[in-house]
Amino acid sequence: MAIFHLYKLHFTSQLHLGDARDDYSISLKSVQSDTLHAALVSCLAMMGKEIPVDGDLGFSTSSLFPFYQKDESDTAVFFFPKPLTNSIPEGNIENAKKIKKVSWLDKSYFEKVLAGENLFTNSQDVNNIHGEFLSTKEIEKDFIKSLVIPRVKITRSGSEDSVPFYMDRIFFSDHSGLFFIATGDTSLLETALNLLQHEGIGTDRSVGNGFFAYSKESVDLEIPSDSKTAMSLSLFIPESKKQLQSFLEGNNVAYDFLRRGGWVTTHPHNTLRKNAVYAFTPGSVFYQQMTNFCIMGKIVDLKPDIPFDPKIDHPVWRNGKSIFLPIKIN
Repeated sequence: MAIFHLYKLHFTSQLHLGDARDDYSISLKSVQSDTLHAALVSCLAMMGKEIPVDGDLGFSTSSLFPFYQKDESDTAVFFFPKPLTNSIPEGNIENAKKIKKVSWLDKSYFEKVLAGENLFTNSQDVNNIHGEFLSTKEIEKDFIKSLVIPRVKITRSGSEDSVPFYMDRIFFSDHSGLFFIATGDTSLLETALNLLQHEGIGTDRSVGNGFFAYSKESVDLEIPSDSKTAMSLSLFIPESKKQLQSFLEGNNVAYDFLRRGGWVTTHPHNTLRKNAVYAFTPGSVFYQQMTNFCIMGKIVDLKPDIPFDPKIDHPVWRNGKSIFLPIKIN
């Protein structure tokens, strides 16, 4: 049994989450852990709080995942990413397309996968598929809605023609939203969240995107007491080449990765891009002997080197420390 703090974000406005291509016409449906960490650090800096020299705030979080909740009195259904090793079992070929679309598992199914149980071994599992989501409870299939609207980009000087573009914004039905789990000393986390909920998260916060209210509870996850493989719940940057080599040497390893960079957000350097780094995505599975959950990875400084003044006088942290859970792979 592993016990975590759990934070639910109920969005009070529309939300746009940009991808690596900065394509405004497509919004992601989850927030990565390094984005959350950067936003929290920014809020703490705005409040004049001292940021640790290594960028470690004393806690670790998962990435943000969806949850479905009909109303405030209803029990929320929390969804976790499907491990990248999970495949379609034999005997379900006729339902292969439907099963392949599943990206998110509710808590009960997620715990079954961690324990090494196969999914879709009976027809009821297939009947519990709701689009991308697998849940034993009845949920609204499209509780995350997307709306693409036209926008116009106008230059500050007004000397150039305006340029039309499209922006995808997402909305959550009913009382649904995003959540993340955390472990460690969460005092700085909650201090920053109290400001971040009003500052917003995601793109175009200046026009009202990404505002939310949050609530806190705890969650118990049933995890194996012994396994040879580990699954990440956050973006993961290996601590060393040696660690990465050891993670990749066993069987049943499966992973994906993203290029992480983006723009510097502090004035007057807003037009500068950060240095870039690659990180493994949540759901990645590595070879690692596990008896409990643990935190692995490192925080890196992506401050760009610029040949002119004023220099950037602070680190630009990218958090690659991940929560890992033991997972049994048959």
